[in-house]
Amino acid sequence: METKHQVQSSVKDEGLIEKRREQIIQGAVKLFKKKGFHRATTREIAKEAGFSIGTLYEYIRSKEDVLYLVCDSIYNEVHNRLSNLPIQKGTIDGLRVAIDRYYRLIDDMSDEFLVMYQESKSLQKDALRYVLKKEMEMVALFEDLLQACVKSGELRISTDNISMAAHHIVVQGQMWAFRRWAMHKSYTIEDFIRVQTDQLFSGVVGESS
Repeated sequence: METKHQVQSSVKDEGLIEKRREQIIQGAVKLFKKKGFHRATTREIAKEAGFSIGTLYEYIRSKEDVLYLVCDSIYNEVHNRLSNLPIQKGTIDGLRVAIDRYYRLIDDMSDEFLVMYQESKSLQKDALRYVLKKEMEMVALFEDLLQACVKSGELRISTDNISMAAHHIVVQGQMWAFRRWAMHKSYTIEDFIRVQTDQLFSGVVGESS
């Protein structure tokens, strides 16, 4: 059974905890992107979030907790956007919609993705294990969609290569977060999605039926 890393709070109001932690995440992402995790202080995080250092410590125990919350917010949003898509599984169109939704999520949360991959090595072991497990669950969402397309006959790809194709989808999308600074003058997010999806279906995944 999975044991989720727990971020302790002295506040009992769950709605207030969610609201304040969202403020902490937004402030921390700006600060970590500018200064890096190790150079940023909890006092600076509190200031960016809009409240005092004392208030900050009502919602987290350490700076590492803040980084964990940033990482977890990404996976929660991926799950929310991809787990209940209004698509027909086992179809190319459905797979395209899922890729489109995921890549647009990366566009919306590009700073969060950038911070997560630059700084997640600073997480404590239990939190890092949890984050890596959630990363594999994200890949598994696309493995499931690819497997359904193979089963329906809409894709010709060997079972052994489904996992690699799923990793390819996930990593290629994340390139938008890492390389958007170099591509944004030539590509919109719509261009990026179209080119990456076309290359996926003509190359890594193979020709559709």
